[in-house]
Amino acid sequence: MTLIARPSDPAEDAGSRPETGNRLLDLLRPIAHVYIDTHRIIKPLVPGDVLYEPNQPFTHAVFPHEGVVSLMAEMSDGRSVEKTSIGNEGFVGFALLLGGGMSLSRSVVSVGGSASWIALPHLDHALAEFPCLHDVMMRYGMSLVAQLMESVACNSLHLADQRIARWLLHAHDRVAGGAFTLTQESLSKVLGLRRATVSASCTALQRDGIISYSRGRIAIEDRAGLESRACECHARIARAYDWQRAGRWTKEMQPRRALPIDRQTPNP
Repeated sequence: MTLIARPSDPAEDAGSRPETGNRLLDLLRPIAHVYIDTHRIIKPLVPGDVLYEPNQPFTHAVFPHEGVVSLMAEMSDGRSVEKTSIGNEGFVGFALLLGGGMSLSRSVVSVGGSASWIALPHLDHALAEFPCLHDVMMRYGMSLVAQLMESVACNSLHLADQRIARWLLHAHDRVAGGAFTLTQESLSKVLGLRRATVSASCTALQRDGIISYSRGRIAIEDRAGLESRACECHARIARAYDWQRAGRWTKEMQPRRALPIDRQTPNP
């Protein structure tokens, strides 16, 4: 007689499984976590590497463990600016869940680290087999939209010094330890600022003991001081991801289902 093991409850052994470092993957039920762990490929994220070009077909979804991936808008005159950024709170390839098979942006590594790459056939199987994966990925999509909207407001309303401090805080949230490699040239590109503006702001932060900066490596020395220099957008974006603090999948993470079509149509 063949015995079929009962799928374990996430509360039973959530602490026993190894963490990937990606907060979405680490929220999965143990049985889904085992499948993902078996089929993921871990690769380094090297600063400057391009993961996808615009309109390039996706082959993998990329789940960062550490580091920052910037989704860039490239203008015909050579200028560029970051649309949004992705770290260990999410994944590159959200368009896949909406039926899109092509990258919408140039995805560039701004801060190095590592990531899990999951090939689309394995991702499709996991989405069909494990509802918890679909739920956390869709819930991430809601948070990503909130992040995008805050970023639009921030870029329009806040000073360059505030935006620089906010971006450094987001990077600090996504790396292990207090230091990471980031050139002023890279920071100026993602924020769409002049190199001289970024240099002056970083010099002021270093003078005040908030960061130390040497040969392209930034260390956050005074997190509270950096938060005081940033705009409110960092805290607003962080709150959009508060649901990930549970550390494991819960029923509350299920996205709200769409209303039936007849209830969405107003009476004539």
